Order: sequence, then structure tokens, then C-alpha cells
Amino acid sequence: MKRISILVLALLTIVGCKEVNQLNEVRTTSFSWNSATIYFLLPDRFYNADHTNDLNFERTKEAAVLRGFEGGDLKGITKKINEGYFTNLGINAIWFTPVVEQIHDATDEGTGLTYGYHGYWAKDWTSIDPNFGDFNDLQELVETAHQKGIRIILDVVANHTGPVTAIDPVWPSDWVRTEPACDYSNYEMTTACTLVENLPDILTESNQEVALPEALISKWKAEGRYEQELKELESYFSKTGYKRTPNAYLVKWLTDYVRELGIDGYRVDTAKHASENVWVMLREQADQAFATWKEENPSKVLDQTPFYMTGEVSGYTISNGLSYDFGDKIVDYYNNAGFNSLINFGLKNEADQPYEEIFSKYNDILHNELKGYSVLNFLSSHDEAHPYDSTRAKSFRAANVLLLTPGASQVYYGDESNRPLKVAGAIGDANLRSLMNWEDIENDIAIQENLVHWQKVGKFRANHPAIGAGHHQMLSESPYSFSRILNQDKVVIGLDLSIGIKSITVGSVFADGVLVTDAYSGNSAVVKNGTVEIDSPYSLVLLSE
Repeated sequence: MKRISILVLALLTIVGCKEVNQLNEVRTTSFSWNSATIYFLLPDRFYNADHTNDLNFERTKEAAVLRGFEGGDLKGITKKINEGYFTNLGINAIWFTPVVEQIHDATDEGTGLTYGYHGYWAKDWTSIDPNFGDFNDLQELVETAHQKGIRIILDVVANHTGPVTAIDPVWPSDWVRTEPACDYSNYEMTTACTLVENLPDILTESNQEVALPEALISKWKAEGRYEQELKELESYFSKTGYKRTPNAYLVKWLTDYVRELGIDGYRVDTAKHASENVWVMLREQADQAFATWKEENPSKVLDQTPFYMTGEVSGYTISNGLSYDFGDKIVDYYNNAGFNSLINFGLKNEADQPYEEIFSKYNDILHNELKGYSVLNFLSSHDEAHPYDSTRAKSFRAANVLLLTPGASQVYYGDESNRPLKVAGAIGDANLRSLMNWEDIENDIAIQENLVHWQKVGKFRANHPAIGAGHHQMLSESPYSFSRILNQDKVVIGLDLSIGIKSITVGSVFADGVLVTDAYSGNSAVVKNGTVEIDSPYSLVLLSE
């Protein structure tokens, strides 16, 4: 596939809604992870396109509400990519929870019988779990996404294996620890401990060579691929010179997906609960794997954007800057652990502050202490116990805050469609993982109007990297307008404006006499004396030349 550097703003179509909105603008943009709009989803909960893979490994026990496999799969994501769902939202990267083979049995973690539908309970990192599909399905997804100019981020787990069950044995003691439980009192009791009971913690700090677990050897032999896996490991260790530590094995298995498929980035799970050594090694090998894939697949390369790594350091906020303090040790995950960005846990708590207070704060930090790096902002997620707007009463504001705050943005599946975050009978984080509400999108007018808002703001953001990565400046306090500028990419945005005719201050961003267009309403006007008059039934304007 030829390099893609053009975002085509095509038809903005809502399923089940007769109105078709079109942005008559085609603009050349360059991609930057610092301004990416990343859609995050659980494959099992998103869309079921293949009912033949709904049951595997005799996973027939009755799970608690929303704690079993529901049927969503990789083919479902591909289907929605082909339908243009992500493109219409302005999404330029998709991150989904892990799809490697999960433990075969269910376990009760205190909230009811649960299977590994979420992907974080790995049994074999070298296989795709058949409930999600197979390797060919993943390959088709990646290639389809790339054809649409959408990048793929894999969620990687190197902190722990899946829980132990009657049919899923514990890994050897030189691979994992099963105690003590983390109490987060210091660095060691955060990184060298088990997160929860029965979640064996991989010895990521270990420099001891280990043999392959017998259970894994037996599994590979039964599947007829033991010799091939062994051959690949021999080549890998010979080439890298690594000792055969748990870290080195995991890094090999994880980077194979980059080398073979051209995966564009990683979201690293539980990053602060493992030694930084594993992330340094992972980054080094991922960079090499990505370069190898590009060399071997020149016609499929999107551009020369480097590999991307963002990390989940629970509790980190943009106000921490480069540092995370464990109490007895400060870690710089940007410079010393290979991360381009960290997930920002702070925006959800700031989202009701005045827009300018949020925007100026983030601008100052990103262009000073975090210059060259970024954060991944979010308002809700799969395990965020206190998401912003849990009742979905402020979805328009949520879109404005999430998509217009400087930094990269993570849209959690259903943020755009008011997917319920509380479900009758569900306990704990199962509430956050309900099925994607496709029927609401098709039949509910209010949901359709909400989705249109997310699409319009999202497409404008995707079309203008300045929104996430540019310099922010307030132009007028009331009515509120601000600019974002990144090189030649310039936009002016007005929020909480009057309905009807409104005068927006654009300052010197656009010269007098220049015709600018409001991407939200589709109306255009000429700049006069540093202002623009737009007549629209909306309280928001998105201006560009």
C-alpha cells in the first residue's frame, strides 16, 4: 500500500438516520502520536461478526453478569473499519485489549465466576485465543486498518500470567511469584509483588536463566509446533545475545506480532508494577521489529512514524511531568523506560473545570517539562472505577474536553454513543464493559445526535494535528475562543457561544480578507478586523482556512 498522508473527510453518515452531513474539505496532514485520537475497545464486547468461534475450550460454566465471553471478535472490528465507523469518528489509531490465548477455565476473583474475556489472563503469548479469532483474522484487521490510514496498538501484558485453575497450572517458581501481595508502600512492594490474589507475578527483575515451562512445552507439542517455536527461540537468543530470562522470552513473543504484522504501537498494561528493565528491552526489540517489517513490506508502510509505546502507570497525571514517585524511588518512564507517553489519570477529575483552565495547563506542561513527549488523555476506561460522566448526562461536554484538550486522546468504546456504564446485576468493573450499543445508534435519535457531535469534533481534530500537538492561546475570554497552531496548521475554536449569529475573535491567526469555514456547521465567512461572524444553530465553531 502506498504511503498515506491524506485524510479524506468523506460522508459523515449515521446508521438509521436520514440526515447526511458532509464536510467538504480535503486537507493534507501529517500524523503525530502526540495528537492521535485512539479508540479503545474490548474485542469481546464490541461486535460479533463470527458466531462460529463463540465457544472454545469448553468454556460453558455460567459466569457472573458480564463476566463471560459474549462473542465479540477480531472480525467484528474489521467489519466496522470497513464500514467507516472509525473514520467517521476521526479515529487514527485503534487499541484493543489483549487477544493472546487466555486461561481455559474460569475463576472467582470475589465478584463472581469470571473467564478471561478481557484478555489480561494470558496462558500462551504465542497464540491468538480462538474466542477472538486466529492469526489470519488479526492480520486482516491490521492490513484493513492500514489501508484506511488507521494504526493498530496492541495491549501487552508482561507483569503477570493468568490465574491458576484446575486446568491452568501455575508457571514455575523461577518464572513467577505468588506472594507477597502488593501494598504499594514503596518501589519494591509495588513492582515485586502480586497485584491480587491468584495472579502470579512474573519475575521481571530476575536476571536468572529459566527453562520453558513444561506445561507450555506439552501444549506446543500437542499443537504440532514445538519444533518451530524452539527453532525461533534459538535464533532469537543467538541474534540478541540475551540471557534466557523471563523478560527475554516475553519480549520475543510480544515483538513477533510487530515483526510479522507491522503493529504500530503498544499500550503497556500495569507498567509501574514491573521492573523498568522489561520495558527497556521491549522497546529496543519492538523498534527493531518494526524496522524489519518496514524493510520487508515497503509497499505497506504508512510513513516513517516511529514505533509508539504508551504506559499505564496507575495514578500518574500530567502534573507529575516526567516523574513518578514511589515514595522511596522516583522513576522517569519517558527517558528511562522507553515510553513516548503515559496514560493521564488526571483529566477525568478536571473535566468540569473551565475549558481555558484545562487547556492552558496542559499546553504549558506539554510544551515545557514534557516537550517531545505526550500524555494519553481519557475520561472513562475498562477499569476506571470513577469515570467522568458515569450516567452519560454530559456527553457533549465530554467530547469537547476529551477531543480538544492538548495531548493524545483515548475514546473508550461507547463514549460517543452513551453506552451504559452501569448494568443491572453487574458487579465492579463488569459495569464498564457492557456490550457496544449498536441498536441505540440505529434507533435512538438522541444517541444519533450525540454521535454526530463526536464525529464532527473528532474529524476536525484528526484533520488538524495542531489541536493535540500545537500551541494553545486564548483569543477571547467571552465569548470564549482560542487558537491552536502547529507549523502551518492553524485553527480557531469557539465554545459555549450564542445560538444564531455569533462573532468570534480570531486575532491574527487568520488575516483580514481570508475566507474561513466552520467545520461544525459547514458555513463560511470572511475575516474582518480580526473577527468572524458565523450564523449557525450551534454553540460551537471549528474554524480553519
